[in-house]
Amino acid sequence: MNKPFVVGIAGGSGSGKTFFLKCFLEHFTNDEVCLVSQDDYYIPVAHNMTPEENKLYNFDLPSTIDHHHFEEDIGKLLNREIIYKKEYTFNNPKAIPKLLEIKPAPILIVEGLFILHFREIAQLLDFKIFIEADDEIALRRRLKRDLAERGYSYDDVMYKWINHVLPAYNEFLLPYKGECDQVITNNTHEADDIICVTEEISKKLREELF
Repeated sequence: MNKPFVVGIAGGSGSGKTFFLKCFLEHFTNDEVCLVSQDDYYIPVAHNMTPEENKLYNFDLPSTIDHHHFEEDIGKLLNREIIYKKEYTFNNPKAIPKLLEIKPAPILIVEGLFILHFREIAQLLDFKIFIEADDEIALRRRLKRDLAERGYSYDDVMYKWINHVLPAYNEFLLPYKGECDQVITNNTHEADDIICVTEEISKKLREELF
């Protein structure tokens, strides 16, 4: 069988990457597409941390990702092998991670902040998508998510945004914007706008691959 077509989706925190992915995946069946996320390859450290240590620890560095395991699992999916991986629970010690079963498919989506920085992984990508948003919009989205869903304080979110999130974006993602096949600016609050973009991309892929 032909090698899966690999779509790389990179975007900074608050760019709307998660919603983009959700819309994109809805254009395909489970047999047509599979997804592997960089977030599930964080090296576990948070379970030993105090709240203050967690606040100061910089999760927005390539060194926090087990990128060798990440690359290895991508290789297995390219070889049509099923992979099994515990999901990442975003430093929540009370959460019980699910065991993810990821089956190979004709389209493999690889997503994450550092997928272009990890050059071995970047070379595997057949189509690269860069999702961006203005800083103030991205910050509002980050605040809404972390305050409501992850229980962080406002000060914690702002500390990480200024000291970790923005520097990581500027150093490890933004330099690769120019090599991407499609750049999507996602400042809208209208779901229909992103749905239209994902529909256009998925239609093009479907015409070429199926």
